[in-house]
Amino acid sequence: MIKNLLIVESPAKAKTIEGYLGSDFLVKSSYGHIRDLVKTDDAIDTENKFKQKYEVPADKKAVVSELKKLAKEAETVWLASDEDREGEAISWHLFETLGLKEEKTKRIVFHEITKPAILKAIESPRKIDYNLVHAQQARRVLDRLVGFELSPVLWRKVKPSLSAGRVQSVAVRLIVEREREINKFVPEASFKIVAIFSTGKAKESFKAELPHRFATKEEAEYFLRDCVEASYTVKSLEKKPAKRSPAAPFTTSTLQQEASRKLGYSVARTMQIAQRLYEAGHITYMRTDSVNLSDTAIEGAKAEILKAYGEKYHKKRQYKTKTTGAQEAHEAIRPTYFANHTIQGEPSEVRLYELIWKRAIASQMSEAEFEKTVAKISVSTREEELSASGEVMKFDGFLKVYMESVDDENDTMTEEDSDNTLLPPLEIGQLLHLSEMTATQRFSRPPARYTEASLVKKLEELGIGRPSTYAPTISTIQNRGYVVKEDRDGKPRDYKVLKLSGGQISEVVKSEMTGVERSKLFPTDIGMLVNDFLVEHFKGIVDYNFTAKVEREFDEIAQGQKEWTDMLEKFYRPFHEEVQDTLEHADRATNERILGIDPQTGKQVSVRVGRFGPLVQLGTQDDEEKPKFASLRKGQMIETITFEEAMDLFKLPKKVGEFEGKEMVVAVGRFGPYIRHNSAFYSLPKGLDPLDVTEEQAIEIIKEKRQKDIDKVIRVFEENEEARIENGRWGPFIRFGKQNIKIPKGTDINAITYADVLKWVEEDPKSSKAKTSTKKTTKSTKKS
Repeated sequence: MIKNLLIVESPAKAKTIEGYLGSDFLVKSSYGHIRDLVKTDDAIDTENKFKQKYEVPADKKAVVSELKKLAKEAETVWLASDEDREGEAISWHLFETLGLKEEKTKRIVFHEITKPAILKAIESPRKIDYNLVHAQQARRVLDRLVGFELSPVLWRKVKPSLSAGRVQSVAVRLIVEREREINKFVPEASFKIVAIFSTGKAKESFKAELPHRFATKEEAEYFLRDCVEASYTVKSLEKKPAKRSPAAPFTTSTLQQEASRKLGYSVARTMQIAQRLYEAGHITYMRTDSVNLSDTAIEGAKAEILKAYGEKYHKKRQYKTKTTGAQEAHEAIRPTYFANHTIQGEPSEVRLYELIWKRAIASQMSEAEFEKTVAKISVSTREEELSASGEVMKFDGFLKVYMESVDDENDTMTEEDSDNTLLPPLEIGQLLHLSEMTATQRFSRPPARYTEASLVKKLEELGIGRPSTYAPTISTIQNRGYVVKEDRDGKPRDYKVLKLSGGQISEVVKSEMTGVERSKLFPTDIGMLVNDFLVEHFKGIVDYNFTAKVEREFDEIAQGQKEWTDMLEKFYRPFHEEVQDTLEHADRATNERILGIDPQTGKQVSVRVGRFGPLVQLGTQDDEEKPKFASLRKGQMIETITFEEAMDLFKLPKKVGEFEGKEMVVAVGRFGPYIRHNSAFYSLPKGLDPLDVTEEQAIEIIKEKRQKDIDKVIRVFEENEEARIENGRWGPFIRFGKQNIKIPKGTDINAITYADVLKWVEEDPKSSKAKTSTKKTTKSTKKS
């Protein structure tokens, strides 16, 4: 007889908790959700109060069977899934599926996996909160209805195999609208005046700027001419103290943003690592929109600050959550024990933990104190004044531990953009020496494209989604091919610099890279097409206010203020009518653009989304000859491609000569431009235009690739040509057919036998196919 069966969501969490509870408790994992809506159309009965039909997936049947058996034997079953709506729903599903009885079931929650927190939860159990369950059900049912009803519309009216989702569609809309803002943006030029002054003493020089910019080169040059004979005086000096306060501890959203900026982690990766840290008992629950810290945490932080940095570094702070409709009363994300400045673990876990520790400890530290100086400098020949500013840190405070990053919205940078942060000692009336003055042409910048982190920030600002939805939303829109995250090279742009030095004005033209993008989100043509179709026919689904309103209604259901089936009824009826109306009356969407007429053939040139993606078309179906088609290249889009760029696409594939008696053909494929030769493919180097490739270059590319392939092979096993040791990016590894196998640390490469290879392939968890091929290879080896 089991006295207590405690069920958590993950095996890692079960292992940690089992160490805290005595032998009276058996801790088991449900491995997340144990059942879900059936995959068929009858999953939700829209005519019967949205009653749901659930099933236990095949991969969960063994887990459910074991838990059922254990639950029957136990005196008490403790449901200890996470403390948010999703966790509450998991507890309810367990209660229903395992056939538990009310009197012998207890629900407990905790936001950190520490012994005191677990024991405290055991002392104060509660019942399942059906308001939270209903809020989760409402979200799940609404999203299933939207997905199931919208997807067939997209298949018929846009392209087969497409799908749509409620929050995902809004996220795509944000990215599409931002892209169109950027496409329409026309940069405006102006001239920025910067002067370098010296006091006359060695190494005492500083920078000053004119707050006003000149619209034309002529105005800027006129200002410099007036400055040739001018004298410069310190007109005023203002010194004032300034303070900087620390940021609040992390919420899910701010952790995702900061881990992206400081560590370069994707939103999904941040959540995966945070989940592991939570389950190992290192941090508190990682899905939260609260910035609140418990009294215990505040005391723990204080003790550590006093011990590590001293009393003057401590300042108690209680942060209040400002997020609209913040979900349950969680704490912010923080370390469970402030005394642990770091942890043992994978490098990615250590880095994220230290970021969380620094942010949380800094939130309870003193302000950083500065002295800010602003000097106004008069020009004897002009009314305008130049301004110089600098600051000196008087006390580092929280900056001793942590400084928050900001999104880098800049797309260009020149040497003139760097700042001085310290001014030399200056006095009012002091004469200054002008070392040089520049008027640099600067261009206004378009709005920045979203990164994963800045998209999360925008969704949160609009009240769309909740902590648990950000990561899956961003992953889904990329997996569906509506959005791509990638780097893009900028384009060179010339800018003018006028320079006054030694009484002479000179002009030079410099170059800068503009539009360089790193890990930014771009809409694909399919993403834009689907977005436009939904905006035209289903305005409510992609309307920001509507989506935020739905989130608020989920919150009201969670608080017991609204009946969840009423909310669904109000949404579903008009939505279902829209679906039927669109299926009957909407035209098929292709986003087709007519670009012009080919002067050689007189045929129409157009661009559209075809069955396999965006393409350009030469000719129409009505012509005698069949139309010609060409795929768009990376970075080209239906909305912005020009007639000339489209015509260039018809020049590929092109023959560039012969090598070893076989033809070499240059073409563009799914992964970029390449050379095809003797059924093998060779990628073109970055920056080489496929239209410019010569026969000599093509031969050189083929030879280089062959040599690289030879150099990376350390050894081929006689028993099987498909088994070889190769040199990889991170050292030697075994390539076995299509499978890559790690070589155990400390293994002598020269001593590896084919038997070792087969053993490691068998043990490799990644591919069952590999095991099948191993058996086949072994059999064929024996036969031979």
